[in-house]
Amino acid sequence: MTEQTQTSPFEIFAVTVPGLEATLADEVAAAGFDATPVPGGVTFTGTWPDVWRANLTLRGATRILARIGSFRAFHLAQLDKRATKFDWLSILRPDVPVKIDVTTRASKIYHARAASQRIEKALITAGITVTPDAQLVLKTRIDDNLVTFSLDTSGEALHIRNHKNFVGKAPMRENLAALFLRQCGYAGGEPVLDPMCGSGTFLIEAAEIAAGLLPGRSRSFAFEQLASFDPDQFNAMKTVPKPVATPSFFGSDRDAGAIKGARENAARAGVDIQFTQHAVSDLQRPDTPPGLIMVNPPYGGRIGNKKLLYGLYGALGKTILTSFSGWRVGLITSEAGLAKATDLPFKPDAGPISHGGIRITLFQTNPLS
Repeated sequence: MTEQTQTSPFEIFAVTVPGLEATLADEVAAAGFDATPVPGGVTFTGTWPDVWRANLTLRGATRILARIGSFRAFHLAQLDKRATKFDWLSILRPDVPVKIDVTTRASKIYHARAASQRIEKALITAGITVTPDAQLVLKTRIDDNLVTFSLDTSGEALHIRNHKNFVGKAPMRENLAALFLRQCGYAGGEPVLDPMCGSGTFLIEAAEIAAGLLPGRSRSFAFEQLASFDPDQFNAMKTVPKPVATPSFFGSDRDAGAIKGARENAARAGVDIQFTQHAVSDLQRPDTPPGLIMVNPPYGGRIGNKKLLYGLYGALGKTILTSFSGWRVGLITSEAGLAKATDLPFKPDAGPISHGGIRITLFQTNPLS
């Protein structure tokens, strides 16, 4: 049996959208962790303070799982015995209820409900309360007869930053926006413009990166309810040096309600973004050095008639090609045909990823001539 202690390193798993593992691994490595991309996320080794820092600072992760222990079990009696011997109270608190989530695959223990009952018994024996609606989730995976216990240390998904009250009709999740910005080479040192900004997600993420603001600064996490949590040490992690200056950010949309909501979202996030209401055909080049145009236009899945969108994409591409030489473009859509309608010189794409049940692709250009 392997169990992590309060100070010994253990495996940490940062979950992400399949297809974006390498991009998240890039961010995890930049944060100083030993990142290894694996299907569905990135693994790295660390201690509890590393779990706190990962939740607080990683923009692209969906949630952070702590692998708190593992052992082999070939039948339910063995699972019962080894789960009972597990040192639960070194990690969990008796006053904080836990929910159990069990999955089995290619194992002699194939009945997830029966396995869950044995683990619940072990927790109750240790003095831990188990309830189906608890916010703290113990994930148990039984794969090839290897039982692995993981704690979801995030709680609510990490794309919830607690700044965005206004949400548009087809919002881009913050963690996806951050990964797409990273794929476009954005690191915080250049202007960013979104001509169909909706609720402002891309611009707020970009402005926060430029300002050195931590994505998890305004929310709580499940790990705060664990026995290992040190609030003073965690609060010290929230103090980071701010960059001397930040570039400019520009958002526009034809919808007045979207502009109002985006302004309010940016104000709650504490970032300075210039928002204006107008159509893409009226887009003006800002008086700044070239930067990145990041845009998530409607693509007919949930918003708009796909056949009527070709003209919109064509107008967007014409305006960009006419006025934005030197700028790069990152465009997300579900339809290669719509991207092609812009006439922008896109590089070969990396393929689609799933977002809200729709397969979307990031199309990128080099600096436009």
